[in-house]
Amino acid sequence: MPSSKNYIRDNHAEYLGQKARGESGTGSNSENAERHRDRRLALKLGMVKPRDDLDHKVPLSKGGSDKPKNFRDETPHQNRSFPRNKDGSMKANRPKK
Repeated sequence: MPSSKNYIRDNHAEYLGQKARGESGTGSNSENAERHRDRRLALKLGMVKPRDDLDHKVPLSKGGSDKPKNFRDETPHQNRSFPRNKDGSMKANRPKK
């Protein structure tokens, strides 16, 4: 959904919000670093193609493991597409199949 006409994104405020919610870590123990390590492992094992997304069969937020048996290969479109209402809001928090 496009932003309003005069909207200016405040990246610093977004970062501070992520940090306050515990979503943004630093260093080798951050969630982002874990995702990068998982992706490198999946590429090394031949589980994903270089341009595809690494997805988890059972999401980490739902108690899924961060082990290779829980990885799957999805195209970026499949991994990032959600059913939407006419106003652009999401119908459900499940990707389209």
